[in-house]
Amino acid sequence: MNEKLLKRFIKYVGIDTESVPDVEQFPSSDKQKVLLRMLRDELTDMGIQADMDEYGYVYATIPANVKSGGYKLGFIAHVDTSSAVSGKDVHAVVTENYNGKDIRLADGYVLSPKQFPDLLRHVGQTVISSDGRTLLGADDKAGVAAIMTLAEILASNTIEHGTIRIAFTPDEEVGRGTDFFDVARFDADGAYTVDGGGLGELEYENFNAASAKVKVKGMSVHPGSAKDIMVNANLILMELQGMLPVEQNPRYTSGYEGFFHLDSMQGTCDGATAYYIIRDHDKGKFEQKKELFRRIVAFLNDKYGDGTVSADIEDSYYNMKEKILPHIHLVENAEKAMERAGVAPKVVPIRGGTDGARLSYEGLPCPNLFTGGYNCHGRYEYAIGEEMDKCLEVLLQLVELYREFR
Repeated sequence: MNEKLLKRFIKYVGIDTESVPDVEQFPSSDKQKVLLRMLRDELTDMGIQADMDEYGYVYATIPANVKSGGYKLGFIAHVDTSSAVSGKDVHAVVTENYNGKDIRLADGYVLSPKQFPDLLRHVGQTVISSDGRTLLGADDKAGVAAIMTLAEILASNTIEHGTIRIAFTPDEEVGRGTDFFDVARFDADGAYTVDGGGLGELEYENFNAASAKVKVKGMSVHPGSAKDIMVNANLILMELQGMLPVEQNPRYTSGYEGFFHLDSMQGTCDGATAYYIIRDHDKGKFEQKKELFRRIVAFLNDKYGDGTVSADIEDSYYNMKEKILPHIHLVENAEKAMERAGVAPKVVPIRGGTDGARLSYEGLPCPNLFTGGYNCHGRYEYAIGEEMDKCLEVLLQLVELYREFR
C-alpha cells in the first residue's frame, strides 16, 4: 500500500484522542487538540494555509490552480475516537499478505475470520489492527490520513484542481462534532465526510435520531411491610421496556428498519434512570416512534400516579437525504470517481449519524465516503491498507471531476 499513507495512519492512531460523553466542555477532552495542532502544523509545513480556532477545528484551503475552478470542494474528517473501548496507547499491528487465518493479538485476543467472516475477503491484502488491548482508531483516522495525503499531493502543484477546502473536527463520536463548526468560514459549495466503512460505501441517507432520558420515581419501604405501599422504580422501568415493540430492538433490525435502543440504565427501588436512543430513516415512522414512547409514559403515569415517569425526548439530527437531493451531483460524481478508481459503488443508508447530516441541514451538502475501516468502536477494529489506498484514489478522482464543475 501507499507507504506515506500507512506511515501517517500509524502515527495518528498512536495519539490518544478519545472523546468523553456527557461533559459540558468543548472539545470534551483537551487531548484531541494535540492531534489537531499536529495536523495544522503539517498542513502549514506543506505550504497550505491552515488555522485552528478556539474550539479545535482545523480549517485549510488549497487555492485553485486553474482559472475555471469555480466549485469549492470540501473534505472533512474527525480526529476523536469512541469511548466504547480505550484509545490510549494504541499499538498498530500490520499483517501483510493476510493468509485467511487467525491474527493473534496481545493478552489472548484473536482477530478471527470465524467471528468476522469478512476477513476472508481480504486474503492477500494488508490488515491493520490494534494489538487487541485498545481500539484501532480507523474511525476516523483512516479518513484523516487519506485527506492529509491528498493535501500533500495537491500541495506539489503538479495536479490541476479547483479550490479545495479541508476541515478536521473534534467530538464527532459524542454527537457534538459540528456544534461550533463555522460553515461560512469553511466556505465550500459542497463537501464529503470521509468517515465511512468498507470499500465502495457511499452514504447520503442516515437515521432521523432522538434521545430520551427516562426518570422513574419509586417508593422505597422495607420489603417486609411493603404490601400496597412499595413502588419499585426498577420494575416500572422494566415495564416500560417491555411495552416497546420487541422486533424494533437493534438486534433484530437492518437496512432501513428503525429501532428503540436502551443504551444504559441504573436505579434502586426508590428511583431509576434510563437513556434511550430512537432511530428511523423514515420521518413519519420516526415521529410515530416518539409518540409511542410518550403514550407508554402517559399510560404508566395513569397506572402509578402522575409524575411517576418522565421522559425528556430531544431530536439529535435528521436524515440528510432531502438536503442532498438538490445537489445529487455529489452522489453521482462520487459514484463516477469510484468507477474510475476501479471500485464498485455501494450506496447504503447509514445506520447511525454523521457530521455530514447536521452540516447538510446547515447549508453544506455532505455525503459520506468509505475509508476502508471495519468493526469500529471495538478492540477488533481493523483497516485494509489497499482499501485506504482506494479511498485516496477516489478523493483524487473527485478533485479532477470538480476541477471545472459548474
